[in-house]
Amino acid sequence: TQKQKVAIAGLVQEFTILPVTLKAIKNCFKSEMAKGLAKQGETLAMVQTHIFGRLNGSETGTYLTLDIGGTYLRVVLVELSQGSNVSTRQKKYAIDPLLKVGEPKLIFDFMATCIDSFLLANEVIIPKRSQLELGFTFSFPVLQTSINSGTLIEWTKGYSCQGMVGKDPAEFLQQALLSRNLNVNVSALMNDTVGTLLSHAYLHPRTVVGLGLGTGSNAAYIERVDRIGKRDITMLGDDAEASTQEMAINIEFGAFDNERTVLPMTMFDNKVDRKSLNPSKQLFEKMIAGMYLGEITRNVLVDLIDNRLLFRGQSSHKLDTPWEFLTEYMSVIEEDSTSDLEVVRRILEDNLGLGQVESLETHLVVKLIVELVGKRSARLAAAALGGILEHTMGYTWARNEAERQGGVDIGVDGSLYGFYPGYESDLVRGLEELFVLEPEMSFLFAKDGDSGGFLEKIRLGRSLDGSSVGAALGVALA
Repeated sequence: TQKQKVAIAGLVQEFTILPVTLKAIKNCFKSEMAKGLAKQGETLAMVQTHIFGRLNGSETGTYLTLDIGGTYLRVVLVELSQGSNVSTRQKKYAIDPLLKVGEPKLIFDFMATCIDSFLLANEVIIPKRSQLELGFTFSFPVLQTSINSGTLIEWTKGYSCQGMVGKDPAEFLQQALLSRNLNVNVSALMNDTVGTLLSHAYLHPRTVVGLGLGTGSNAAYIERVDRIGKRDITMLGDDAEASTQEMAINIEFGAFDNERTVLPMTMFDNKVDRKSLNPSKQLFEKMIAGMYLGEITRNVLVDLIDNRLLFRGQSSHKLDTPWEFLTEYMSVIEEDSTSDLEVVRRILEDNLGLGQVESLETHLVVKLIVELVGKRSARLAAAALGGILEHTMGYTWARNEAERQGGVDIGVDGSLYGFYPGYESDLVRGLEELFVLEPEMSFLFAKDGDSGGFLEKIRLGRSLDGSSVGAALGVALA
């Protein structure tokens, strides 16, 4: 109907990020990075990791790592040997949702229990009077005070353990390990994107950015120390010494534009934010991360149903229930290339309980909404990455013509980037649109506007097991 066409056209307009808007977001992101480097308390935390220098592939040793995220906890034994060789043994443990909202001691006791179980199962024996060094990947905003300590700024990813903000997660884990008489020392605390940065750099020395695009979203990059205005000079040395140093910075970019100045938020984003555990926080992450994309899509579908523009105004208990439209459904729908969109129909009927949905036009509408939400996520990620690359160009990865021509590597980890159909190509297309508008970035292209040379200069690569291997490398650097 004409009313349906108008509604769909409005959604396309709301969720499509045009190049001019993409550029405005990128410029604002770059400006916020500078503010966060200058002083504490800015929207982009720009956390100093106290990880100095770069890896050269010669690091060796056997280390234990613990990686806690939104859904699972992983314990990994990492062995680094000469020639950038890495071997791992690992086990994944599901996190009971009740642990995410209970007393902090419970979740850290669970971590220690998992480590104990892993060491026993893998027959790892720690000699007397020695200890196994552990890298702790803690994927939440932390104000780092040293390489193995920091204070929690706020919970994300559905966690809300009371009384933990302002406390040191590494100390909590160490106490839990001691209570089980485990000779394991927490010697590095880091965010998962810092781990991604380090693990990719171990194999690709020209890596300057680690990007996390999965359940959550964030980035880390290599910064020159003398550009960190808020640095502690007594710890990092004077300007002369600092100018020769580099440090990994954890941006914590999920909080970008909490002030709502530039992001094109829709009524559906606002609803997701209001119903979340942390309203008015992590707004950028809520538009990008896999944790939220399904819920945004569900809100769009329910709004169309309420206005009798979809499914003849009939909903289902599943579709009416928050968080029941999973982001993995979106991946399956995006991938459906059948002529009658049979896969879309099965998701709607079997997974969401919508009864018999016969109209191909209905399937097309659902597929279009999914595509709009997914593509917007990738393009927003491109705006952030574009801001990071422009910020670092001329300082970290393109200090002379030879380095400019050598290009840069970017390590990417996360389920969205790895498995969501078309996500990588949408992200790359967004970067190309950004940089073709910037004269100083024209060297990335083979010739005027031709993207032929782009991926030779900006090389995105998956950093598998990045957070675990990276944590081990953080221990090696420590």
